[in-house]
Amino acid sequence: MNEEKNQEDMEKGKINWKKEIFDWVKIILMASAIAFFLNTFIIANSRVPSGSMERTIMTGDRLFGSRLAYKFGEDPQRGDIVIFDHETGPGSQETRLVKRIIGLPGETVDVRENKIYINGSETPLKEPYLPEPMETKDFHFEVPKGCYLMFGDNRNNSADARYWPDPYVPENKILAKVLVRYYPGFKTIE
Repeated sequence: MNEEKNQEDMEKGKINWKKEIFDWVKIILMASAIAFFLNTFIIANSRVPSGSMERTIMTGDRLFGSRLAYKFGEDPQRGDIVIFDHETGPGSQETRLVKRIIGLPGETVDVRENKIYINGSETPLKEPYLPEPMETKDFHFEVPKGCYLMFGDNRNNSADARYWPDPYVPENKILAKVLVRYYPGFKTIE
């Protein structure tokens, strides 16, 4: 009976506004629930606020990262670009950051003569992603188990682990592995 009435109303050009509004509300609620689920459990969406990763990622870029990348057996690897939360100064609140993993749990990382050496190696880490040679003072890091050491690619203009009160990022603070830049323009990130 209702379907016949709706059919008649449509044929006469009448619109059932209550039904139309209810249908739109259902669509909006369903889309919101899907977006919430994706953003909470599947992807991380981040905007890059500074030039610490330039030329790999530019100021203002918007990124998608996979929250699942490290959930099913794969551990974060040296060279991965990740989205994470960390305190960057004394008494500061956690900030969402995007940096590259340099040191893995249990490693020693030495910055000597503007090069990075892992576990006392005589050969410096190859870093083809750096926009220019690094110019910094020497540092020594002993990465604790369950933590990572993060640097920006734009080392000469990056406020990274070298300058944080606690240079080590616990694994549970890593939110996602960066996969793509979606604004401005689509680009895979490596």
